[in-house]
Amino acid sequence: MPKDIPVSNGNLLFNFDFDYQIRDVYFPFIGQENHSKGAPFRFGVWVDGYFSWIGPEWEKDLRYHDDSLVTNVFLKNESLGLELRCSDVVDIDLNIYIKKIETTNLKGEERQVRLFLNHDFHLYGNDIGDTAYFDPQTRSIIHYKANRYFLINCRESEKCGVDHYACGDKQVEGREGIWKDAEDGDLSGNQISWGSADSAIGIWLNLHPWGKTVAYYWIAAGTRYNEVAQLNRDVIEKTPDELIKRTSDYWRTWVNKTDKSFADLPNSITDIFNSSFLILRTQIDNRGAIIAANDSDIVRFGKDTYSYMWGRDGAFVAAALAKAGYSHVCMNFFDFCVRVLSDGGYLYQHYNPDGSLASNWHPWLVDGKEVLPIQEDSTALILWALWINYESSKDIEFIRPLYNELIKKSADFLVTYRDPETKLPFPSYDIWEERFGVHSFTVAAVIAGLRAAANFARLFQDASLAEKYDNVAEQMKEGLAKHLYHAGLKRYARSGYRKDKGYELDEVIDVSLLGLTILGGLPPGDPRMVETMEAIRQQLWLKTPIEGCARYQDDDYQRPHDSPCDVPGNPWFISTLWLGEYFIVSAESIQELHKAIPYLEWCGRNALPSGVFAEQIHPVNGSPLSVSPLTWSHSAFVWTVLQYTEKFNSLKLNGGLSQK
Repeated sequence: MPKDIPVSNGNLLFNFDFDYQIRDVYFPFIGQENHSKGAPFRFGVWVDGYFSWIGPEWEKDLRYHDDSLVTNVFLKNESLGLELRCSDVVDIDLNIYIKKIETTNLKGEERQVRLFLNHDFHLYGNDIGDTAYFDPQTRSIIHYKANRYFLINCRESEKCGVDHYACGDKQVEGREGIWKDAEDGDLSGNQISWGSADSAIGIWLNLHPWGKTVAYYWIAAGTRYNEVAQLNRDVIEKTPDELIKRTSDYWRTWVNKTDKSFADLPNSITDIFNSSFLILRTQIDNRGAIIAANDSDIVRFGKDTYSYMWGRDGAFVAAALAKAGYSHVCMNFFDFCVRVLSDGGYLYQHYNPDGSLASNWHPWLVDGKEVLPIQEDSTALILWALWINYESSKDIEFIRPLYNELIKKSADFLVTYRDPETKLPFPSYDIWEERFGVHSFTVAAVIAGLRAAANFARLFQDASLAEKYDNVAEQMKEGLAKHLYHAGLKRYARSGYRKDKGYELDEVIDVSLLGLTILGGLPPGDPRMVETMEAIRQQLWLKTPIEGCARYQDDDYQRPHDSPCDVPGNPWFISTLWLGEYFIVSAESIQELHKAIPYLEWCGRNALPSGVFAEQIHPVNGSPLSVSPLTWSHSAFVWTVLQYTEKFNSLKLNGGLSQK
């Protein structure tokens, strides 16, 4: 089930699913230690002797308030005669999640409504040795294990504290969980449970005919009891409403800190632009790690997650944020890269949010020979993104300490890690982490990274080093044309595999070939590049009502069982946006620039109502597939919109308004 409206402050992240259930709770790192393990935290209602968990029988609309990371959730159940409007937020300064619940009685009679909130914690990602108990000092429920504490409390009218509760066991024989105890409209009052422990609280509301009332619920996260007890006092003293307001005000200021010009883009595109910024921010840890995705559902497929820092994904996110004027958000990311960079000057596949090495599925031996299990594009793209960051900020004081430890160290690796005969990089894993060889996208990334390094060398008056990096980039560009162009197909090949004489070329068409132009390696008007682009459009654009662009021919990743056999693969947001970006960089008139708009509109049509983009969607029904939100999808959207407006302004300034 896709994750919809994430709320976060960079230390504490809550994810909701389509049924408005909390499904992921990350603390104290974004993406590390999921204290729910993906289990649902149920939210239900009892009234007039009937009980209903929020789910399929409810009308639901899950969105954010405009320009804010405060949710705007509408829930309605006609048969129960109730309407709920909820706002969820993680406070900008305090590690506290707050829910505001406005309940409206749709009947002309006095009624008692009981709200139930269930908590299925798996502290540290497992349910061994947890404790849940009622704490009389704070009149709250507390879940704890070792150095992780979560305090749950509520307020109705002017009254604070939990009056209705139960702590129980789950996942043991004959016990489904304490949420079942709520379905009769009451809770047992059991005060403590341990081992595999869960809990539920109830909030009793008395509603006048056609009346409404407001209740608040919060979860404070900390590493010890005194910390969460103080956070609880902060909520009570400052009031939940004030904390919601100050956080909402902060995000509105943050997202509107720079004036934005959207040229002639339609509202369907610009409306989703700000939400993409905010969603990106929810996936960035305050210590620097930019996380690919924090959707725990992916664990069910491969027993692994996307909750890692990939250099590739992080670089694209950092570049988009910097280009939009948010270079400061990315500074900790580049510091993170310095900390995790290997002694050899390269990044491994990915890292945990705390900087430790994450799981790796790239072997160290290929065909019996020892290799580096890396994607070289990740290392190169960090340099490319860092130069974009500098161009946006001109903050030379920030760059100076990175020059020796990140820029030169990485660029020197890119220079040495190449075939002395062909001048192309040595083999590494491709952008999709599937094939070991020499890949056109990797070559384009390395060229972009070396050119960025040369720019930095010139910045620091290192003329000989700048010349060296530029020369190697030019040699690689020549090697690309000589060795990775397929004369028979009249286009570039996605990969080459070294043989005694040159390379055996991979003939599968792949959207990553657009990186040759998008990253600045080849001009879009290059006849070879034009042929490559046409092959991508013809072979990878889906001929279904959903449309969109696949990654490559016969892509089976996350392919649904009911997918038509004649589609190349699922449509990806990234792939579709890259097509649009190609039209942007190649446009010589406003009319040509308009060819990019349908690709941006496709993203808007296939976003969730909250504005969240998944990684990919179903080729027939358009439902989200794989993880959502995918950080890379949102950064690609932001980047493409910015590229469009920049090109529009350039064409306008230079008289390119002719309708060619």
